[in-house]
Amino acid sequence: MILEEKKKLFLKVFLAAKKKHYLQGKRLAAEGWTEAWQTLIATVMSAQSRDTTTIPIAEELFKRYPTLLKLARARYSDVLKIFKSLNYNKTKAKHVIEAAKFIMSEFKGKLPDKMEQLTRIPGVGRKTANIVILEVHKKPAIAVDTHVHRLSNVLGLVKTKTPEQTERELKKIVPKKYWTAVNYIFVRWGQDVPGRDKNKLLKSLQKT
Repeated sequence: MILEEKKKLFLKVFLAAKKKHYLQGKRLAAEGWTEAWQTLIATVMSAQSRDTTTIPIAEELFKRYPTLLKLARARYSDVLKIFKSLNYNKTKAKHVIEAAKFIMSEFKGKLPDKMEQLTRIPGVGRKTANIVILEVHKKPAIAVDTHVHRLSNVLGLVKTKTPEQTERELKKIVPKKYWTAVNYIFVRWGQDVPGRDKNKLLKSLQKT
């Protein structure tokens, strides 16, 4: 499929998915927090975990540690107790405390808006960094998680092996004005339609 065909296909499926999924009530883990650091921490927590599982655990964490400084001073064992039902809880408990310490010491408690700086934070990869860039700083970015990576490949928009490759290829295909919405729409679509059946994905966008 040539580039122009990919651009047309993206617009067709994206606009259909937007119409169907944009106003869904499902909250994603990165959404709805009052503090910028909470967006980053919740996104780190959400890796390989369902948003419906992550959000209440994040709410409990932020109730216990309402400031970044308090989280930076948290005991690992106490955070681990809160994370007991979270996938990879030991690694995540370690990462959120280290991330809080790093943000306080290196960035004076303020999240930067540059990829190179954000990915220096413990536990933060490109997806989380892009979420911060688009959610916190309101700048164009394409955050590629497992859903965005899977859907983009199944639809034939990209032929990639890693989320980073998918991000790079999507930037060639997706109009910049839609960058910030790709994760928002594709995650909701992907949650509704698992698997790698292209016909099933496309059929799910038809009017009922």
